Amino acid sequence: MQKSQESTQEDVVRTGKPIIEIKGLHKSFGKSNDILKGLDLTVNEGENLVVLGKSGSGKSVLIKCLVGLIRADQGEISVFGNNITTLDSNNLNAVRIRMGFLFQNAALYDSMTVRENLAFPLKRHQKDISDEDLDKTIRESLDSVGLEEAIDKMPSELSGGMRKRIGLARTLILKPEIMLYDEPTTGLDTITSREISELILAIQKKNKTTAIIITHDMACAKLTADRIVVLKEGVMEAEGTYESLENSEDEWIRSFFI
Repeated sequence: MQKSQESTQEDVVRTGKPIIEIKGLHKSFGKSNDILKGLDLTVNEGENLVVLGKSGSGKSVLIKCLVGLIRADQGEISVFGNNITTLDSNNLNAVRIRMGFLFQNAALYDSMTVRENLAFPLKRHQKDISDEDLDKTIRESLDSVGLEEAIDKMPSELSGGMRKRIGLARTLILKPEIMLYDEPTTGLDTITSREISELILAIQKKNKTTAIIITHDMACAKLTADRIVVLKEGVMEAEGTYESLENSEDEWIRSFFI
């Protein structure tokens, strides 16, 4: 299906050089369950790209292919100039460490305190880090999401919004250059959802991150997006700014913004 271009080149924010380039991406599960059907997508350095689409359109499969959690059937995925579909495990891990992934449920370890949850990735990737530097880095990461006081709490003691922010702090602790957000505001109230959206913007500004944000939350999309792409049946159907897509001549595109 031909992609509809809903905005001019000047309307779409394109901040830097391409940092993620996807060409002809295909992924199926079984013989008749085709999810991605030749997706082409470019994400530019420093850009917050929001991906919209109905359930089953391939949004989450896309970002799982990006980090190698799912192997694509066909196509190229270039990240930092590396085609990750051809990398061995060591080289793939070297790319992954430069990427942060915030899962829908924050994916905290329930048996660990907040401090231990944040220490885990640091100790894994910086085996010689001193106790002093470990504590300093953990506190700085928690401070960046406004939760330093939660350092010795268990996940069960935290609200859903707090767990999401702790998950974000743990993701940020390795200073990733690319952030992948999978439904970052799902299950949160309106005020907490806005706080998470504002954190996404603050992280982009402070850390100069590039991000892909998968969301059904149009308030989050409006606040965080430099550019929006809409997936339909495994390919890109449209791209543009929030405003241009909201006013699209295509009724199906406009339906996301009602």
